[in-house]
Amino acid sequence: MKPEQLETERTLILIKPDAIQRGLSGQILARFEKKGLKIVGLKMMHLKEAILREHYAHVVDRPFYEELAQFMSSSPVFAVCLEGQGAVDLVRRISGTSPDEFGTIRGDYSVSVQKNLVHSSDSPETAAREIERFFESHELFDYRKEEWKHVYAECDA
Repeated sequence: MKPEQLETERTLILIKPDAIQRGLSGQILARFEKKGLKIVGLKMMHLKEAILREHYAHVVDRPFYEELAQFMSSSPVFAVCLEGQGAVDLVRRISGTSPDEFGTIRGDYSVSVQKNLVHSSDSPETAAREIERFFESHELFDYRKEEWKHVYAECDA
């Protein structure tokens, strides 16, 4: 299959402060790359109050929000836009949902439900909003990933 023929989607991950502080950023990013996902945007940033309130609008009124906001602003994060076939679901499976889910990033490296190393978009619609929240259009790159001809088969499309 030719790389330009793939129907791909984009998704967002945030490599959180605990991963940065524990020196796990490279290992986390490598898991996505090893699965064949393409990095189309990557930047390190401090999350300010406004972006935290927007990103966590669904829990801003919950009692744990302040602790969450303090944690997410305690250190820089890496915002990463990934692309590939079924990227949203694939990234969610690689990330995992629980520290008890061995073989996933959270299962292999975290013990806390809140300090769980990585955020990943939960749907294509959410991914589109989150990518726009964290990246300007000029910060995202379109390029041909030759490796994809060795990752995907025509019958997978």
